[in-house]
Amino acid sequence: MHQDRARAESFGAVARAYDRARPAYPEALILDLAMRGPRDVLDVGCGTGKAARLLAARGLRVLGVEIDRGMAAVAREHGIDVEVTGFESWDDAGRRFDLITCGQAWHWIDPEAGAAKARRLLRPGGALALFWNLHELDPAVRSALDATYAEHAPDLPAGERHHSGAHVEKYVGGLQRAGFGDVAVRDYSWQRIYRRDEWLDLVATYSNHALLPDERRDALLAAIGGVVDRAGGAVTARYTTNLVLAAAPSG
Repeated sequence: MHQDRARAESFGAVARAYDRARPAYPEALILDLAMRGPRDVLDVGCGTGKAARLLAARGLRVLGVEIDRGMAAVAREHGIDVEVTGFESWDDAGRRFDLITCGQAWHWIDPEAGAAKARRLLRPGGALALFWNLHELDPAVRSALDATYAEHAPDLPAGERHHSGAHVEKYVGGLQRAGFGDVAVRDYSWQRIYRRDEWLDLVATYSNHALLPDERRDALLAAIGGVVDRAGGAVTARYTTNLVLAAAPSG
């Protein structure tokens, strides 16, 4: 996916909606990362600062790197220091970090170049934490939504209509080849109920939805709203936050 730059760099147009609608990350995940005792954190693809703000709230020094100026501007409004560039070409100026995080964004980064650079930027014993929020819906709702996509956006592949299905295992080998030692995969489960407008706000921030022509996107969102209406006006998203935690060697 990192080669699809139109999608990777599409979020600026929906930056404020992204900040409003996208879920944050579970407190248990943030606590696990903070308990490693990092001083300096680099948040790669920080977006509007969803993860960076949670880490900064625990007293950590967080620097964000974000390719989109619109997303970075929102993060700065939340008090996050952000440098605007792609991670692979970012000039680190000799800075090193105890923890590098990347929430909902590593799939937009060249996995081989990104892993090698992250390994170089970490102090001995530091860690790289990659994580994604993925959700499942009730089968009847999922089926009705898939029928809606088939009618209004048949060119969106079935596997890219929803943020669902774990895909973190594919990154493990690349991290090991980059010189990371222990690479662990962890899951955090939680759920959220979305009212109709909240759900439409969320899916409108998906990159492949945002790039649809206006008329097609509006028709798709209206049809999705109809599905939510028929489901009682709300849907329950059962989230799993997948974490890949890769440790740099201690010496």
